[in-house]
Amino acid sequence: MQIILVSRTKKVPKTLDLADRRLRWRLLGLAGAAVLGCAALGAAVAMVVASPHDRALSEIKRLHQQVQQQNQQLAGVRKDAQRDVDALAVKLGQLQAQSTRLNALGERLTRIGKLDDGEFNFDQQPAVGGVEDSTADNGYALPQTLDTSINQLASQFDSQQAQLSALQSLLLDARIESNLKPTGMPVEGYISSYFGGRPDPFSGHSAYHTGLDISAPTGTPVHAVAEGMVTYAGIRDGYGEVIEIDHGNGYMTRYAHNSKLDVRPGQRVHVGDVVSEAGSTGRSTGSHVHFEVWYKGRVVNPLAFVKNHR
Repeated sequence: MQIILVSRTKKVPKTLDLADRRLRWRLLGLAGAAVLGCAALGAAVAMVVASPHDRALSEIKRLHQQVQQQNQQLAGVRKDAQRDVDALAVKLGQLQAQSTRLNALGERLTRIGKLDDGEFNFDQQPAVGGVEDSTADNGYALPQTLDTSINQLASQFDSQQAQLSALQSLLLDARIESNLKPTGMPVEGYISSYFGGRPDPFSGHSAYHTGLDISAPTGTPVHAVAEGMVTYAGIRDGYGEVIEIDHGNGYMTRYAHNSKLDVRPGQRVHVGDVVSEAGSTGRSTGSHVHFEVWYKGRVVNPLAFVKNHR
């Protein structure tokens, strides 16, 4: 079979012999190439048409994966936050128990310090005030009940600290004042002669006794009845070996008829320190301690001081 191709021009017509094997292979190749070209063209057209839809589906799938990851992270954060809140609640309970103990301690100290009722009330909040800055960024807020409890507890601790500090100052001042005030017996013994008028033990005439005579064996330790500074240690007419201590606050004490002096002028003594030993020096009928209390330059009856307790 032959195919004759005639041109419109004056060229010689071409003859294609289909019996020629090479020609047939060339035609088949051209036909195959045409088919592949059409398939490629169709695929390209399909990709152009379908590509936006596929990309959208792929993006949605990726977003779903991100949401799942974020949900997992959020669950972890919630778990950690709940654990932290539980720990805060436990700590809050411990602090509230500590606050209760502080209240009990404050009330006990108030009773021990013999303060007036109502002067320190550990059950009431102190008066507070001030302008609040509502524009400040307070950050993350705790749950309302827990946050309120913590704020109340912090306020209560502030109140307790202020009241306990004031109470401590008062008790310290009271202790210092108590240590400076003559209190108690200077020596172990019994009172053999009181303050005031009495017959003179030597002449029998009426006389004025300016202190207390406390009978005690020779060598019995004599103790300072208050904190102070030794202003005199030596012999005075009628008193024999005598110790005088200035306690400040207007008080001065005198210990007379000692057999031995154990302190010197200028020495600081504390409550209960041994300052001398009982004896019978000076104008004395036997071993004892003559004890005097002076207040603001005037001798006063020591009886109330020796019967008092610190």
